[in-house]
Amino acid sequence: MTFESLAPLLNRLPAVKRPEGHVHFKKKLGWTLGILVLYFALANIPLFGLDENSIDLFEMYRAFFAGASGSLMVLGIGPIVTASIVLQLLVGAGVIKMDLTDPHQQAIFQGLQKLMVFVMIALEALPQILGGYMLPDEGLAAILGVPASYITILLFIQICIGGTLILYMDEIVSKWGIGSGVGLFIIAGVSQQIVTGIFNWKPDTTGLPIGLIPKWIFFAGPSSTISVDYLMTPAGMQYMLIQGGILALISTVVIYLMVVFVESTRIEIPLAHAAVRGARGRFPVKLIYASVLPMILVRALQANIQMMGLLLSSKGITIMGEFKQGIPVSGPMYYLAPINSPHDWIPSLVASQFTSVEAVPPAVWQIVLHIMTDAVMLIGGGIIFALFWI
Repeated sequence: MTFESLAPLLNRLPAVKRPEGHVHFKKKLGWTLGILVLYFALANIPLFGLDENSIDLFEMYRAFFAGASGSLMVLGIGPIVTASIVLQLLVGAGVIKMDLTDPHQQAIFQGLQKLMVFVMIALEALPQILGGYMLPDEGLAAILGVPASYITILLFIQICIGGTLILYMDEIVSKWGIGSGVGLFIIAGVSQQIVTGIFNWKPDTTGLPIGLIPKWIFFAGPSSTISVDYLMTPAGMQYMLIQGGILALISTVVIYLMVVFVESTRIEIPLAHAAVRGARGRFPVKLIYASVLPMILVRALQANIQMMGLLLSSKGITIMGEFKQGIPVSGPMYYLAPINSPHDWIPSLVASQFTSVEAVPPAVWQIVLHIMTDAVMLIGGGIIFALFWI
């Protein structure tokens, strides 16, 4: 399949103009900070007409998709990443025959990817709207004197506008800023989650503060119902390890140090010059050359698989698995779901989560199989996407 005939259309797609010369670092920093501020502003603008009982299908993937639930940025970088997955798989399978070393075909590929992003924005917004997960506010519709379907159309338009904005914000950062917009938005979202997870005083459903430090202050305060003697018991230590957030803190620090070490590691490839006999050199290459991009692509693929399974389950088709309150509780969808927290792999917490949604908890061997399936998908999928990316 060739796309030479689409070149005129692709060239007419709106695009951010490339800088004509060298962009100074201060200017790059200014563009990057400006887009970052705009991103946070848009992520805090709620969708007009969205009912508070709506469900975010991508809530568990926010670390990879960025964005924010119920806001203009609800899709995050999902359409960009999904479009990249589709095209990489089509090119890798030979369905789309392109020589990406040719500048002309590379330009066509980039234009095709942008067109695919627009398609994915609509395809990721429609199932959430039509599937009944992003609900229109019927009270607002009654106040305005319009049918709820009008509010539904308005929600779809807002989501598409947000997806388009994040596409061009990514393009601005890539051409005028530092790094890529996709990476910037992910870092911004993760940083926000870390700060919120440390300092948030808002209580959860159990009455405990969400933030790590407020939670510890609560435990040490006079209003705490947990005694020091209990915390010194094995059950109390387990409680502090999981509910107290100590395991999350230790895991975050260890993984951060490992990532810093691995990202800074270089492999020096020896070079020999054919023209100058005896002249030798070394070319340093990052150990993790593809960086985190393959992992993002794998999680994006999982997210789309889960979304399809959830939509089928909501229509009564449970051949791929059953969902309850957005959680896969049976079938292939359970095993293909990502491991996101201790509630996905510690048997007692898994049982507690399943019981809370009135589902039968899985056996220990099923939990082990779930962990192994997720590991195989991450490792195998990461290798495949890394090869495609390189």
